[in-house]
Amino acid sequence: MLLAGIFGGILFVLLIIGDWYQFTSLRPFAAQYGFGIARRRDRLDTLSRQSLIRRFGKHDTIALPHGVARWFGVQEVISLRPSYQLFSMRFRTAWPLKGTITLHPTETGVALHLTKRVPWSSGLLTLIWLGLVAIGTLVFLVTFGIDGGYNSASGWALALGVGGLGILVLLFGLILMSLAYRLEDSRLMQVYQELQDVWLNHSAQGSG
Repeated sequence: MLLAGIFGGILFVLLIIGDWYQFTSLRPFAAQYGFGIARRRDRLDTLSRQSLIRRFGKHDTIALPHGVARWFGVQEVISLRPSYQLFSMRFRTAWPLKGTITLHPTETGVALHLTKRVPWSSGLLTLIWLGLVAIGTLVFLVTFGIDGGYNSASGWALALGVGGLGILVLLFGLILMSLAYRLEDSRLMQVYQELQDVWLNHSAQGSG
């Protein structure tokens, strides 16, 4: 039983490591890997889809001050990733974000469709954790009532305490995720803006 638990724990850790490796990879198989949690649309007028693609050069990559962007021709998608440094002084959260961008020609230019993604393990573990807290609290309150726990003042006090604790844990988790999302989203949007600046500056130099 102990060996099975150890093996299960090792397998669990390896799955998370593999998930994060896939998520941070810039290889074609990982171009659209990750759980999409938000979308954004922007327009770049006076620019064409092909001019944006040509800017990636022969290596299909644009190095940015705070990240990297890579064009995948087969999938016709741009992978946008902030810099992930192992020993960086910048605080990292358990919910890192990357973006995938598709380019859609318009009458006046090109539309950018950005999808923000997190690792599958981060999204699933978060949903499981919140679900266990919510369901566990609800099940306790129901079974406690079935067993006659609400027949006394002390029983009501215990139920209110457990219910309040469950709500506090849920609120803490939601607040933590909200703060982490704001932090990671600001980093992704910084790289997103840097990519647009590269496109616009290159276009201005070409027209000049």
